[in-house]
Amino acid sequence: MAIATNTAAAAAKPTVKPVDPRFSAGPTKKRPGWTLDALSDAALGRSHRSALGKAKLKEVIDLTRDVLQVPADYRIAIVPASDTGAVEMAMWSLLGPRGVDVAAWENFGNAWITDAELLPLDDLRILKADYGHLPPLHQYTGDRDLVFTWNGTTSGVRVPNADFIPSDREGLTICDATSAVFAQEIEWDKVDVLTYSWQKNMGGEAAHGMLILGPRAVERLESYTPPWPLPKIFRMTSKGKLNEALFEGSTINTPSLLCAEDHLDALKWVKAQGGLDFMHGRADRNAQYLWDWIERTPWIANLAEKEDERSNTGVCLKIVDPRVTALDKDGQAAFAKSIVKLLGDEEVALDFGAYKTAPAGFRIWASGLIELSDLEKLTPWLDWAFETKVRAL
Repeated sequence: MAIATNTAAAAAKPTVKPVDPRFSAGPTKKRPGWTLDALSDAALGRSHRSALGKAKLKEVIDLTRDVLQVPADYRIAIVPASDTGAVEMAMWSLLGPRGVDVAAWENFGNAWITDAELLPLDDLRILKADYGHLPPLHQYTGDRDLVFTWNGTTSGVRVPNADFIPSDREGLTICDATSAVFAQEIEWDKVDVLTYSWQKNMGGEAAHGMLILGPRAVERLESYTPPWPLPKIFRMTSKGKLNEALFEGSTINTPSLLCAEDHLDALKWVKAQGGLDFMHGRADRNAQYLWDWIERTPWIANLAEKEDERSNTGVCLKIVDPRVTALDKDGQAAFAKSIVKLLGDEEVALDFGAYKTAPAGFRIWASGLIELSDLEKLTPWLDWAFETKVRAL
């Protein structure tokens, strides 16, 4: 049942709170109904190299392929250092033999620019845009390698599709999809490397990354040796051949089998609910509710300027009321933080502030693990908190 959320009604303090106040963008909330009992079968105290440990990790890989509908000829590995580690493994191992484009429109894309600039690349081109916009992706012609994010985690701006990537490309595409997978359709034929972490759309624990390699990426790994030294945790080949064991449950360093059990629980839950269709549908419905509230709420706006580029996972909001925009940058940030603190103190919403480098506002997680009923209860509180704080200006 939708709950009315206009600013006139928001003068009265709401009485009904979300059942779960966790709207963090990562680590995100656990699946509905999760308890510690879900981890009772974890291979605790066992080596990740034991038959049991390797079987658990292989089960993560196999279920990932099943639920995400990864093509059979793509390889999947569990790697160190979350999504960041997975992206850096790909960049440092694969880039160099041809020109490189890095597309960025938010904080993490900008981090990949920094990585690319650290590498002695002969031909680096940056495609960049401010928060709320996509860069000129049409400039990518396919003869170069491309590093890009599918969904801008800190800006709420996503690519609407992969039409800008030529099917007959010669270069590799390296896609940071950490806040896209399990919520948005991935066009696997346009992606040669895909990375993400368990802590985003699956509510997993931090520190583990997923690295998915297509055949063209494997061919590059086996035919090209970077001119720079590779740290141990980046190495995917041995004597010029792919380390196949890495994609069968062996790992470069010691993973947490407790975290692996937690991710297995999430994957099994998603599969039992209907798989990707279920997760995509939940995220779409959740985001649409927030977008509809934004449309009828004059003090707030979607940070993503174009409708078809709006994220259905991390919905990023900016405050546009003139009483707030008249403040300097620090004042606007302090105003937004005061709302985050107020609703945190009320135990209505936790950890939903905008990313530190984003415009003043909020980031509300809306993926398939969030209950629509909690979002319906949240928005009246947002209106109330805004009215409460703006009157104090």
